[in-house]
Amino acid sequence: MASNAQQTAGPAVRSRNTPARVAAWAAALGAGLIVAIVAAPMFWLLYGGLYTAFMFLCGLVAIPAGHLGRRRGKRLGGQDRGKALLAIVTGWLLILFALVLVLAYVGLVAGLGVLSDSAS
Repeated sequence: MASNAQQTAGPAVRSRNTPARVAAWAAALGAGLIVAIVAAPMFWLLYGGLYTAFMFLCGLVAIPAGHLGRRRGKRLGGQDRGKALLAIVTGWLLILFALVLVLAYVGLVAGLGVLSDSAS
């Protein structure tokens, strides 16, 4: 009788923590952009603004999705909570790295402006 009731209920639906997975993918994509900048600096010199903007956007996606994933993971019994926490930390690091890149670029342009002004 018990096996009959299990068969009629159908297969068990496994709940998925989608926000945690979205956060992890966004964090991984942003980290991949950092690796691309280090591996091929010529591409960053050509498309630096796009790389930096995508890195910042990946961080902006990873942080709220990671928080949603942590909250949903709490209701699902701890499923993917660590992945969501890693995505939150990585998202903040991506935003920090993007801001450092912008400040470095602004400093470089300002320094070149001062050098060219003092040369003439």
